[in-house]
Amino acid sequence: MQTVETLNEGLKRAYTLTITAKDIDAKVDVELKRLAPQMKMPGFRPGKVPANLIRKMHGPALTQDAVNAAIQEGVQTLVAEKQLRPAMQPSVELEDGYDIGKDAVVKVEMEVLPQVPAPAIDGIKLERLTVPVADDAVTEQLQKFADQQKKWDDAADDYVAAMGDLVTVDFVGKTADGVAFEGGTGTDMGVELGAGRLIPGFEDQLVGVKTGDDKVLNVTFPEEYQEKSLAGQPATFDITVKSVKTAGESKIDEDLAKSLGLESLEQLTGLLKGQIEQEHNGLTRTHMKRKLLDQLAEGHDFEVPPSMVEAEFNQIWSQLQHEATHEADPEAAMAEMEGERDDYRKIAERRVRLGLLLSEIGQANGVEVSNQEMQRLLAQAAQQYPAEQRQQFMQYIQQEPMAAAQLRAPLYEDKVVDFLFEKAEITDREATREELEAAIESEDGFASGTHTHDHDNHKPKKKAAAKKAKPASDEAVTEEAPASDAADEAKPAKKAPAKKKAAPVEAETAVTESSPVAAENAEGTEAADAPAKKPAAKKTVAKKAATKTEA
Repeated sequence: MQTVETLNEGLKRAYTLTITAKDIDAKVDVELKRLAPQMKMPGFRPGKVPANLIRKMHGPALTQDAVNAAIQEGVQTLVAEKQLRPAMQPSVELEDGYDIGKDAVVKVEMEVLPQVPAPAIDGIKLERLTVPVADDAVTEQLQKFADQQKKWDDAADDYVAAMGDLVTVDFVGKTADGVAFEGGTGTDMGVELGAGRLIPGFEDQLVGVKTGDDKVLNVTFPEEYQEKSLAGQPATFDITVKSVKTAGESKIDEDLAKSLGLESLEQLTGLLKGQIEQEHNGLTRTHMKRKLLDQLAEGHDFEVPPSMVEAEFNQIWSQLQHEATHEADPEAAMAEMEGERDDYRKIAERRVRLGLLLSEIGQANGVEVSNQEMQRLLAQAAQQYPAEQRQQFMQYIQQEPMAAAQLRAPLYEDKVVDFLFEKAEITDREATREELEAAIESEDGFASGTHTHDHDNHKPKKKAAAKKAKPASDEAVTEEAPASDAADEAKPAKKAPAKKKAAPVEAETAVTESSPVAAENAEGTEAADAPAKKPAAKKTVAKKAATKTEA
């Protein structure tokens, strides 16, 4: 095989591989010898079919396989001999005009990982904001549990419903022209007045009703209502009041704990305190990690592969497009995104660079994910699938190195961050939860000069203030409504659009030791599957060439 470098510019590399017809034919001969004992043909005893007949019948297919194998070996040899570290899958293409009996000329193009300068990890200083668990915070959580467990007492027939009461109704929803709409009819639906679980105006208009009353409610469906024919449209609900109940006293006592399956109020209090403490620790870590990543980003600037940046940008953009569909005005949200496209691309570049830095730090300091830890990750991930599919998932991860790398990546990044925390000079400062949350959300929570975006949401930081909280009253019926036996199809309004899920800070970086593009290649593993592009020539033989990723 002859190798000629045709491009060496920045991180871009290109080569022309020439695989001789002699080498290809030699591989065909090897395959013929392997197949001959297994071949059957009328007129010949099994295994005695002449090689020339086998070649005549199966020559084109054998040659195709031989070319594919030769290209695969050629790319592997190229990567090994040139000590290349491909950032993404190389582009492998058989040149037009290949015919059986001719040399195969293959074009290989790729971007390589940069030589990451030795990361400066000495002198990192971080502030750890700690939040003690206040007694009133525990009491507040206890009260919420008590409110959820409260009992309802029947009110007198002449009792007038007020906010906080539970009204059980039958209902029929109709459009403005008086036609009942599908899914708008239900019976014995419990409505807790003031809970804010129903479409605007539904609960308010039940204030003042009594058992046995009939009433017509006038409402307007939210603009983002899932059923487009009703979105933003006026409607009525014919209501029959079946009963009115008043809330019993919410008590924080031993019975509350026992109703939750615990032995005592002391045990419940301890569990809640531990949960709040865990939440505070999570916020503290988030703040520290952001500060750490900001310092790394400020202290290191090197070229990153454009293909990796593009892949990361596409992932961010796809997520944002999905989120935009849940906005009240999807078109306006998309237009706003388009205006910030360059900002998002800078975010993608930063994430890739930070990923490469963390990968370099981890490898230089012996950070690794153990087999035992990987097995725990597998078991946890498998729980997301139905029982009958879990074994299939486990096999897939074990057979696909890149899938396993993606699963391992967040844990590896956490371990690198923990290593850096141990190296850093950390000072503690007590703060309130509100101060800690404000520090995470504010511009002051980030190092200045290198970026202006919200890590969690991939949003440019300047837009953070523009977000509006969605009201919690975008659904007409919810399963949380006490004493509600209404069937799902009787819901007069859909559930509110799902809130945007903030991407965890752990996903801030695009590449880690376990990443299929950085970590594996940084350790000397060769390129992952590199399919050859199908050329336009009508007599193309090679359709795919690949190199194996080492497990």
